[in-house]
Amino acid sequence: MTEGTHGGRRTRITARQRELRFDAGSLSLNLVATVGRRPSTPVERMGDIERLKSWCAGVGLTVRPEEDLERLLAALHELRACAHDVTAGYLRGRAPRSESVRLLNRLAAVNPPVPRLEVGADGLPAAAADTALSAPALLSSIARDLITLLSDPVRRQNLRACDAEVCRMIYLDSGQGRPRKWCSMQRCGNITKAARHRQQREAAAEA
Repeated sequence: MTEGTHGGRRTRITARQRELRFDAGSLSLNLVATVGRRPSTPVERMGDIERLKSWCAGVGLTVRPEEDLERLLAALHELRACAHDVTAGYLRGRAPRSESVRLLNRLAAVNPPVPRLEVGADGLPAAAADTALSAPALLSSIARDLITLLSDPVRRQNLRACDAEVCRMIYLDSGQGRPRKWCSMQRCGNITKAARHRQQREAAAEA
């Protein structure tokens, strides 16, 4: 566990807050979620090659073994910053930086591999023999995912930022039932509710 500073007070950064998240609702938003607690004490969740490999496995992507993973990690960090700028800007009603838009469009211009349906001996769909991506194809897949999301008015309207002040993770709501206030009820929802109840008890005791 480490500590950071938020508003002049020490805040705890736990192992759970460093865990990779794969529940943001899309490939590109899962990349954005590799930084946690952005508004308070940013937590880097994908800071080295091992975490890069874990993230790729978590989102179901495989990188070709000959790729320079250090260079890919730096490129993903750059793409992540642009993706956050664009999505957070939409949620706040402001235009993204022009360089963010240019990078997304440049990366998306690379054609990712054409999907292929593989059929096994039993005649049923089977996993493709080789699904490993080059670094440009991986980056293109993520950029295209974000552009497709933001270009769809229905999906775009389901973008949310977690209501917890120390989280603010951007996620895609299902659009079914009541809108979600938190990225996860188990993580931020319960913590926020418990904190509010504690503050109400303390205020009542002081009164």
